[in-house]
Amino acid sequence: GRQEAIKEIVRGKSVRTQHALVDELQQLGYNCTQATVSRDIADMGLRKLSEGIYVLAEDLHLQRMVSEFVTSIDRAENLVVVRTQPGTAPGVAAAVDAASLSEVLGSVAGNDTVLVVCRDIDAAMVVVDLIDKLHASRK
Repeated sequence: GRQEAIKEIVRGKSVRTQHALVDELQQLGYNCTQATVSRDIADMGLRKLSEGIYVLAEDLHLQRMVSEFVTSIDRAENLVVVRTQPGTAPGVAAAVDAASLSEVLGSVAGNDTVLVVCRDIDAAMVVVDLIDKLHASRK
């Protein structure tokens, strides 16, 4: 439904205002008002990062881990390779798992590398975009 659509939009794009969210939803065929979206935001517990981007409550921990510990992100087909500061890969992998991303089948952590296995190439691209967005955001 609409809240699932909001989840996809917030994860895939840098949305800063309720108005922008209404516009995105309308492009997907949801005819809704800002009041409706405002209620959805409250229901879903969406938060705003310091630079004004909406983030899902369940992605806050992932955002903190990614912005602090990730050094680079690469993709090979349906695999996403996330490099981290030494010793922090298990924590980053746990945060990826906890976010329950529908695109992710699972993750494996070494010392400074997390291998994220995605459903397919498109799913991997979505995950790279999300991690990139969260990585760019600083507390």
